[in-house]
Amino acid sequence: MTAKLLRISLALGALALTACSSARSLPAAPAFGSWPARADADASVHIGKYIKHVIVIIQENRSFENFFAGYPRADAPLYGYALKGRTRIQVPLHGISFRGPDLRHDWYSATHDWDSGKMDGFDEFGKNPHNGPHPAYAFVQHDLVAPYWTMAQQYVLADRMFPTEFGGSFTGHLTLIAGTDNLTPVKAEVDFPSALPDDCDSPPGTISGVVGLSRKPVYDGPFPCFDQFNTIATTLDAAKVPWKIYATHKLDAGMWEPFEAIEGVRYGPDWKHSIIAPQTRILSDPAAGKLASVTWVTPSTKDSDHPAYFSDRGPSWVASVVNAIGESKYWKSSAIVVVWDDWGGWYDNAPPKQLDFRGLGIRVPCLVISPYARKGYVSHYRYEFGTILNLIEQAFNLPPLGPEKDGYTDVRAGGMDKVFDFTKGPRPFVPIKAKYPTSAFLHEPPSNEPVDTQ
Repeated sequence: MTAKLLRISLALGALALTACSSARSLPAAPAFGSWPARADADASVHIGKYIKHVIVIIQENRSFENFFAGYPRADAPLYGYALKGRTRIQVPLHGISFRGPDLRHDWYSATHDWDSGKMDGFDEFGKNPHNGPHPAYAFVQHDLVAPYWTMAQQYVLADRMFPTEFGGSFTGHLTLIAGTDNLTPVKAEVDFPSALPDDCDSPPGTISGVVGLSRKPVYDGPFPCFDQFNTIATTLDAAKVPWKIYATHKLDAGMWEPFEAIEGVRYGPDWKHSIIAPQTRILSDPAAGKLASVTWVTPSTKDSDHPAYFSDRGPSWVASVVNAIGESKYWKSSAIVVVWDDWGGWYDNAPPKQLDFRGLGIRVPCLVISPYARKGYVSHYRYEFGTILNLIEQAFNLPPLGPEKDGYTDVRAGGMDKVFDFTKGPRPFVPIKAKYPTSAFLHEPPSNEPVDTQ
């Protein structure tokens, strides 16, 4: 099935499931409001005095539990809850390798998994016909994700990082660079557009999905070349702060190069200088003195942690990027944030607070690596994708992206101040050990496979 037909099928399937499911219909929109435990910025901490480089490494499709179940001091039990008929039962999480499965992970499945905060709907989209373990109730065996656990033990693991919105990778990447994907204050992008590459270079007639206050996706949205919302690129450019995004291709990298879906970047001067391909150049640019002040790093398919590619290279890829920065002159002034763009359909126990009609979405892993990061610290503060943008704004003294009433989340998200300790000098870097060495990635050919379609 082509990617376009798959997307149309998923959209129609979601609508059909919504219409015909009586026992498990889509929950009504909750009463939105403010919630406790936001990670407020500490006005007494001048992050920009110490942090001159922010690097955001974006991986794919894993819930917090799927990579960190059983991690000490984290909210990550080795069991979950599922529905057997109408009965809620406890389900043990089982260990798996990187060989799939690729679970459904669009808007409908996310809200179904969430089940109005009960976090027990993960069995619906991956039922085992032999009555074995529910596929979604799983964690990747700890030895296979050892580099991530090493980073957590040496630096900071955040066990309360939530995407801005329910659903998959397309909106995840947009909100990581914009803090919103709102077309109006009451309508946002959802799921994927109807045709690859999901951006300004999509074929004529491409439409996008939208969701509003009813929380029911409608597939009649605009062509995916957006000028309806601001992105961090605008404020970085205005402040003359250099930035780069590393992607597999400069053109047609899909949602792994989300600025290609932003009209002002795609057809503006940033396109020539700030879009870097292939992504493996991040492994040599720091040593060559070419690291920008703000950097996003996206992977190849095989290095992405995406379950569909049956590859265990993701942890080593991230370790190689961290090592490239850690062993360069930039280490003493850097903060590296590793985050996953969506939960991938995997079980997670932490109910996301609902701050608006978009979400928050289902929890994902997040690591903060810096010479100033607290060693072995597990942060329980509630973060969202806007928190990363808030960190960038604090580091470079930038204004907010826009008002919260218009859907921007960087101000409401607060900052990451409490994961840092600036009272001590910068810690020396210790290289992260991994299965595959940096040499395995330096000359890796660009991915030619289609990017994630959910």
